[in-house]
Amino acid sequence: MGTQAAQGFLLLLFLPLLQPRGASAGSLHSPGLSECFQVNGADYRGHQNRTGPRGAGRPCLFWDQTQQHSYSSASDPQGRWGLGAHNFCRNPDGDVQPWCYVAETEEGIYWRYCDIPTCHMPGYLGCFVDSGAPPSLSGPSGTSTKLTVQVCLRFCRMKGYQLAGVEAGYACFCGSESDLARGRLAPATDCDQICFGHPGQLCGGDGRLGVYEVSVGSCQGNWTAPQGVIYSPDFPDEYGPDRNCSWALGPPGAALELTFRLFELADSRDRLELRDAASGRLLRAFDGARPPPPGPLRLGTAALLLTFRSDARGYAQGFALTYRGLPDAAEDPGPPEGSAQTPAAPLDGANVSCSPRPGAPQAAMRARVFSTVTAVSVLLLLLLGLLRPLRRRSCLPAPGKGPPALGPSRGPRRSWAVWYRRPRGVALPCPPGDLQAEGPATGYRPLSASSQSSLRSLISAL
Repeated sequence: MGTQAAQGFLLLLFLPLLQPRGASAGSLHSPGLSECFQVNGADYRGHQNRTGPRGAGRPCLFWDQTQQHSYSSASDPQGRWGLGAHNFCRNPDGDVQPWCYVAETEEGIYWRYCDIPTCHMPGYLGCFVDSGAPPSLSGPSGTSTKLTVQVCLRFCRMKGYQLAGVEAGYACFCGSESDLARGRLAPATDCDQICFGHPGQLCGGDGRLGVYEVSVGSCQGNWTAPQGVIYSPDFPDEYGPDRNCSWALGPPGAALELTFRLFELADSRDRLELRDAASGRLLRAFDGARPPPPGPLRLGTAALLLTFRSDARGYAQGFALTYRGLPDAAEDPGPPEGSAQTPAAPLDGANVSCSPRPGAPQAAMRARVFSTVTAVSVLLLLLLGLLRPLRRRSCLPAPGKGPPALGPSRGPRRSWAVWYRRPRGVALPCPPGDLQAEGPATGYRPLSASSQSSLRSLISAL
């Protein structure tokens, strides 16, 4: 225990030194006001039912009346995409932002994106006008044909800037909060260009800059604000293999409340640990097989240390969690290892014994015996029916077809194969990650020769 306490104390001392230069601790803006924690709003479950905010735009069609299209409530019976008997904006296909079907126009348009002011992940500061003279963000810049949001964030973070901006799908700019103070906001729908390196992300627009705080997706940090958001490393891209990241939480108060807004780890070898920062005691541990419980999680500690590790295979969306300090130290009970979803006792009504209770009526016992004898008889009849055709011929000759024989051939130019019925469907695993978004690539070039550095420094540093 002494060694763990010393490690926790040393990490708290050194984590502030690891912050990007000029970044403020826990500076993600208003996480409680956001309805989305994914960059494309796939988790939006709000109630906006028009394509524009505050009653503007066109009205959305009800999802249970769009069977003629690819997506409707009938195509989402389990509710994974949030479709149903309503007309709220959703993103069922993983597009760049929520959308909805509208009444078809003369031009043949039958769907539109939704401009939802509350559906922007914390850390995204908005869409800004970039006139170019001077640029909205005055720091280093560069371009790439494989640009993603995290590639730009990582570049500006390594340069020591507070903000990163993406524009036109392929351009990256760095800047500070003083640049943003003189910036001019544009409608959110103006930042509609897909990132060249990731088809599910938006990277600004023509003359429009999508601005992020560089703390999004960072691998370490010291968070002291009363509330904030912590994202997995490389977010909104998938986290990579062999990641080892730590975050220290110390908001004002005697306890902490965490709420996981998103949790998707690849397997049980990718693990998130929550430890008391003072003693190093393990409070909770979650992984791909044991996710955190739904709803808020209260921890009776004023300082928390989060550690995330991924194995050599890695690659998954990761997690997003909100935190806030609490005045009292009440804590949710739960085991330090594993998920709170595992029951500690048999559920109500669960059978713990298959033996009849003493004093049960004899009629019930006779009924059980009769049911058992009937079931055994039916199984025997089915078994005999299956053995009868196999007795006549267990294999069928299939000259020149079927898989290769498992043993030596029994005759010239003749192979044997067992015929079987193919399954109606085959479940395939998801790909290990978007190859285009797994990291920065070469091919960066500067926007201009004057005071603007290229993104090549990011590649050489990695």
